[in-house]
Amino acid sequence: MNEAGDPGAVAAAAPAARIEPERIAVYTDTEDTDVALGVRLLEEAGYTVRRLDTRDAAEIIAGARDAEVLLPGYAEITREIIEALPRLRIIPLMSMGFDYVDVEAATEHGVWVTNVPGAATEEVATHALAILLHAVRQLGFYTASANPAEWNERAAVPPPRLSERTLGLIGLGRIGRELARLARPLFGRVVGFDPLLPDTQQTRAELAELGVERGTLEDVRHSSDVLSLHLPLTDQTAGMVDAAFLADMPEGAVLVNVSRGALIDSAALAAALDAGRLSAAALDVLEEEPPQADHPLLGREDVVLTPHIAYFSSRTEVEYVRIQAQNAVSLAATGVPDSPVNRVG
Repeated sequence: MNEAGDPGAVAAAAPAARIEPERIAVYTDTEDTDVALGVRLLEEAGYTVRRLDTRDAAEIIAGARDAEVLLPGYAEITREIIEALPRLRIIPLMSMGFDYVDVEAATEHGVWVTNVPGAATEEVATHALAILLHAVRQLGFYTASANPAEWNERAAVPPPRLSERTLGLIGLGRIGRELARLARPLFGRVVGFDPLLPDTQQTRAELAELGVERGTLEDVRHSSDVLSLHLPLTDQTAGMVDAAFLADMPEGAVLVNVSRGALIDSAALAAALDAGRLSAAALDVLEEEPPQADHPLLGREDVVLTPHIAYFSSRTEVEYVRIQAQNAVSLAATGVPDSPVNRVG
């Protein structure tokens, strides 16, 4: 007879309920971004969400030690941070570029990294065309001179007729191709270079439809009166637009960059502008953001500069936040995120 007075064998003890650890998602820095939609998606998927509002590595580590999901804004996510977060499964980014995350370290530790491909293709290409036209048409000079005292002033060199000029594209991904589509009716010729784009019949047909002539890097650099950069930042592309590169461009050319600031040696670009080698630059990005007050490209009449805003619109303001959070939700639901930049397992 057992202790309860029941005959027979002792009843098997019921297994203890397994207590699942709390699922944590942490935003590092959100600054001017409204992440309410992302927070809602994560909470609906069962996450407890924290916001640290910092880019400081030590503060991120302290506030995210138990996180499965780490959602950066602009914070650099280093190997040190990744190795200090033992439960981390995914780092979803709110950008197309991922150069500010140590992807190698993430992969070594079984952590997915994701981005937002295609979310701002239209916006970035449109912005590139806008600042390109601003620079070529010398709008800085002519808007400043639109007053009674200077009404008839003319710039030292007249703007070119675009139908007599060549647009060059270094990088023929989504944004480079969309800029080609938008700008082809304006230019006499469009040439492009992309070492990663396969030379297939389909690719040749797509470029032909866009009116893009494919060439070598040297071909494009030598022939482009306006040269637009559409490349990721890698060890191979960092600083590629240096003094030697600029010296090989046509005299009076315009350089456009809506990709990553560190593609360009800013001192070399300033020197080329000072020497009259280039007539103007149109930039949405710099190698350091925000720049120091003495940055050589600030406050110049021959530089159109916007504050890394090419991606921004009423649509992308929502989509970047949604896609970032959805990558974490999809990983939890299916074991694979929607837009990974690395492979885990």
